[in-house]
Amino acid sequence: MTQPRTVFSVTGTDRVSFLQGLITNDVDKAQNGIVYAALLTPQGKFIADFFVIGRAEELLIDVATSHAPALSQRLNMYRLRADVQLTETPLVVSTGTTAASDGALPDPRHPDLGWRVYSDTDVSDETDWTALRVQNMVPETGVELLPDSYILEAGFERLNGIDFKKGCYVGQEIAARMKHKTELKKGLAQVAIDGSARPGDEITSNGKPAGTLHSVAGNTGLAYLRFDRAKGMETQNATLTLLDTAPVSSA
Repeated sequence: MTQPRTVFSVTGTDRVSFLQGLITNDVDKAQNGIVYAALLTPQGKFIADFFVIGRAEELLIDVATSHAPALSQRLNMYRLRADVQLTETPLVVSTGTTAASDGALPDPRHPDLGWRVYSDTDVSDETDWTALRVQNMVPETGVELLPDSYILEAGFERLNGIDFKKGCYVGQEIAARMKHKTELKKGLAQVAIDGSARPGDEITSNGKPAGTLHSVAGNTGLAYLRFDRAKGMETQNATLTLLDTAPVSSA
């Protein structure tokens, strides 16, 4: 199962330019489809991640229900005198990886993540989303994507969630600065687990704090790590081996 989702409708003549100046991805790319994006604080830290879907006279925002109030509050704070209306809809978000339903849109984060449908009823399939996310290093809202985290450390560039050519948006300066670093010192990583480990376990390396284990699927997990301590890792009842990280490409 995926997390409960809330869908907002954004209408008004300024809807595209309004979102364009706030979120990490290019809203124009959603005019005939779907994009993945985030809203950041002015300090470049995570507030919420979501999908933006273009329709004839509106934009839809598909966000985790847990983060919908914070997103709505922040967007309304920025609205000022713009001709923009933000309304919660009754639309149901369906997801799946089997044969796509009518009206399905491809998940823009990764080809293996299947499709998303916005309709009156749930047509989701039985995909094991935790296992699929761990396999493809896809962070989850409220699990790996936490308040005050930086989205580039969570692999947002690899997940097509940020556009470095679109112009200014809230938090853009910090994201751009991190983009041009030669190497991140910490971030999302995929680890192999030998033993018994659970989400939330603290990870140490040679007795020093190295990070936290988050999602677990079988003997593989997603962890937030200090990369300089990614050897000799262990939790209370398991040893961990680094398999992959979510790098930021320099440009």
